[in-house]
Amino acid sequence: MLTPRCNWPKPCATRCSKGLAFSTRGRYRLAACLGLIAGISLADTPHAAATLQLCIGTHVFQVEVADTPAARARGLMQRSRLAEASGMVFVFEAPARHCFWMRDTPLLLSIAFITPDGRIASLADMSPLTDTLHCADQAVRYALEVPQGAFRTRAITAGMRVRGLPGSASGCDR
Repeated sequence: MLTPRCNWPKPCATRCSKGLAFSTRGRYRLAACLGLIAGISLADTPHAAATLQLCIGTHVFQVEVADTPAARARGLMQRSRLAEASGMVFVFEAPARHCFWMRDTPLLLSIAFITPDGRIASLADMSPLTDTLHCADQAVRYALEVPQGAFRTRAITAGMRVRGLPGSASGCDR
């Protein structure tokens, strides 16, 4: 049985009581539109962040890298969980007294502000879903966010060296 044609709203896509029917030309247009939409949505989807290992003393953290303005702005927002020895390292183009807040971030996090030479300048615990600023007390090029308490339980303190940072010659191999 043929599907009735009723020319709504355009000749290529018709809506009748028996469903939606398309002419051959309409099918091609629909395929092109769906392909365009899929391409746009893929372009808007954030790429999987690069990961690397950072080492502080004998401790290893598997971290995502946020090294673009968009990735740094997004950070760990909207995440509901974070593995114990994981986190995110924020890489800035130039050292400065960078500040962080926890807007739209429901996780309890700790942050380490790291100087260009890889030393931890300061540490802070951050409360979720707040606009309270947490700023480095000196010029830093990196910041490392991990689950809250991860630095404390590993006895990681200011002055310790972080190995494996992007752009640094030292890796986790000492």
